[in-house]
Amino acid sequence: MRTLSLLVALAVVAPALGFIQADEKDLEGVKCPVSGAPVKAAQKVDYKGGEVYFCCAKCPTAFTEDTEKFLEKANAQLTATKQAEQVCCPLSGRPVDETKAAKVAGAEVAFCCGNCLAKVEGAEDAEKLTLIFAAKPFEKAFKVKEKE
Repeated sequence: MRTLSLLVALAVVAPALGFIQADEKDLEGVKCPVSGAPVKAAQKVDYKGGEVYFCCAKCPTAFTEDTEKFLEKANAQLTATKQAEQVCCPLSGRPVDETKAAKVAGAEVAFCCGNCLAKVEGAEDAEKLTLIFAAKPFEKAFKVKEKE
């Protein structure tokens, strides 16, 4: 009887644990948009329908007080954590060629052609962020997924 009760309890709890785990983001290698340090799952704020993660309790305050200052890194983080999916080339707005891709700020980004890829690869890190994750290119090329 005990075994049966245990099996029934496991049958009820196991799917719930899988659901909770499925909702967690992979934060391995993700950096805080304010400090650049590794993030913690407990430190987060809602942003554009997703969540941006931080390294400590102070950084969310700095972020919300001046979101504009950190928006490129926050947009990159939404993409790196797969909360935002790419819908077109961030430079041209055309459909992407998956073979023309580069990793930028921890996010895999595809481009429509070799010219757009070369423009990004030839840029400095800060310029790459601006080319891809500034407000206009991000709004054009990425869509934040709805929370489940």
